[in-house]
Amino acid sequence: MNTTDNSHLQFAREYALDRDCTTLSRHVLQQLQSFAPEAQDLSAIMNRIALAAKLIARRLSRAGLMEGALGFTGGINVQGESVKKMDTYANEVFISVFEQSGLVSRLASEEMEHPYYISENRPTGRYTLLYDPIDGSSNVDINLNVGSIFAIRQQVGTDANATAEDLLQDGHKQLAAGYVLYGPSTMLVYSIGKGVHAFNLDPSLGEFILSAENVRIPDHGPVYSVNEGNFWQWDEAIRDFIRYVHRHEGYSARYSGALVGDIHRILFQGGVFLYPGTLKQPQGKLRLLYESAPLAFLLEQAGGRASTGSQNLLDVLPDKLHSRTPLIIGSKDNVAMVESFIEERAREREEKMVGRS
Repeated sequence: MNTTDNSHLQFAREYALDRDCTTLSRHVLQQLQSFAPEAQDLSAIMNRIALAAKLIARRLSRAGLMEGALGFTGGINVQGESVKKMDTYANEVFISVFEQSGLVSRLASEEMEHPYYISENRPTGRYTLLYDPIDGSSNVDINLNVGSIFAIRQQVGTDANATAEDLLQDGHKQLAAGYVLYGPSTMLVYSIGKGVHAFNLDPSLGEFILSAENVRIPDHGPVYSVNEGNFWQWDEAIRDFIRYVHRHEGYSARYSGALVGDIHRILFQGGVFLYPGTLKQPQGKLRLLYESAPLAFLLEQAGGRASTGSQNLLDVLPDKLHSRTPLIIGSKDNVAMVESFIEERAREREEKMVGRS
């Protein structure tokens, strides 16, 4: 073997070793190109999110064999929805892993009416974690994929005067966001405003290892993901879009009932996910702070777009902690197409109004 072959072989070994050793916490520090306290805080927060994900993944993998892991608790959450036992467990896991970390001052979850404040006799940080502990929990009992969604925000004000109202800011104020997908393998996908990166949990190491760096969503994709059971509850513009994809080749319907799973497919394959408002719920079902804004932040970092249909989703200001919003998210061309149907219907309504006057 000549010298050139040896050097190529050595490079391949070093590259493979480096890739296998790129853990989540190391990657965050590399992204920030800093070991300053703020960078170390973000790295440590991501590490705690990873720990919560590992605990939830372990519980999910054994749920069918454990008493009390599946089914409903009998309670109703702040959204008026029946609470699954896995929802409660996952929510408590996030609180537990952060409570004594000294990294956050509070946690806000779609499962809790008010934020959970870290007690005064424990160390706290200048950050808030917002999260949906189990997205798609209706899938748990039938062994389909579910996920967790998270966002990190800088606390506004001091520990003494911080209130829930300071969380009512637009999505641009998020420092980081991402999701965990619990499926055939457990994946964590995140962004700190420097691209989107994916990690797979390696059970043999107990670490999330980098599997895809600088993920880019295609500008256009074949997938449209929406609950068509609500067809007659939607605005006519959304029905126009659905009729369009039904009549044109090159589109495939994919809807799992778990937001994280559907978004993950679109991130890697391209397309659009829709959860529009309905006659009963004009603002839609998805929570802005815990679901829509984190995913919008993530997909925009990957080159995609997120919209309410009339406004960039990251520009939306919530008026309460559990504000809901319509969501159109995915490849930029697909999102623009949906918006074009909405704009066309708006023009028609305007012309009718002018004609009547």
